[in-house]
Amino acid sequence: MVDLSTTIGSLSLANPVMPASGTFSDELAQVIDLDRIGACVIKTITREFRAGNPTPRVAETGGGMLNSIGIPSKGLGDFLDRIVPVYRRIQAPLIASVSANTTADFAALCRDVSVDGVEAIEVNISCPNLEADGHAFAMRPDLTEEVITEIRKATTLPIWAKLTPNTGDIAGVARAAEAGGADAVVVANTILGMSIDLTTFRPSLGSGMGGFSGPAVKPILLRMAYQCSRAVSIPVIGCGGISTASDALEYIVAGCSAIQVGTATFVHPTAMITVLEGLEAFCRERGLARLMDIRGAVGAVGETAGDLPAQPVPAEAV
Repeated sequence: MVDLSTTIGSLSLANPVMPASGTFSDELAQVIDLDRIGACVIKTITREFRAGNPTPRVAETGGGMLNSIGIPSKGLGDFLDRIVPVYRRIQAPLIASVSANTTADFAALCRDVSVDGVEAIEVNISCPNLEADGHAFAMRPDLTEEVITEIRKATTLPIWAKLTPNTGDIAGVARAAEAGGADAVVVANTILGMSIDLTTFRPSLGSGMGGFSGPAVKPILLRMAYQCSRAVSIPVIGCGGISTASDALEYIVAGCSAIQVGTATFVHPTAMITVLEGLEAFCRERGLARLMDIRGAVGAVGETAGDLPAQPVPAEAV
């Protein structure tokens, strides 16, 4: 039997496959067995009710999807009273995802979602910081360390910092998150993009611009995950363009301890299970007893094939 387990700081997961926030809800239990995935990362919540952005909020593009949802939220009360009890019945650990406009609000919200049934908090620091002229927290290392430091003081739960690929210094931001006390970094959120409807000459999205995700972003975010895995000692969770087991394996070999599946679930609601089964099949075919034995196995730049460690070969191939 293949061991697919992984650890994210103090949290042990049965396997490394989990949903990207915003692409998942408990309603998916009508399609897949949620107990099979490694963790349930729910949609980002805010303290107050938020209506979200104007429609259209989603637009298909070549090789991916644009979205500008605007983090619609029913607020903290709905999370505590309705969401948390639902996930107490599911074996996979519940990972809360939160967003706020200021450092103090982030810390207070993380404190208030730290209740029985929540196993970790993913902090969406890709959102605008009203105290820094609207720049996202994760655009700059100093803002990242500041907000993570205050969140760390407010909760004892593991903190996963979700980074933005729109920064020019992803490794520096990851190091800042680690310095502030994050237990893991999620690399990464969507890339800012735009498309135009040539029938109306207007942007495809109601808000003009939005986040680009899907297969086309994988080489970019895989590169960022690789850079972060070499910049920090805390676990890196890869996210971006993962729709197959091969995609997930690239992130793991690049150094990731877990992966998140997002846009692919909109296309194939069973995508996470397909990825999970593909990981297990890969290990069996390669004679690997433990998936995480190949984490970070990618050779360094400039290294030749002869420098790489030997990989297990199935007995029938010898």
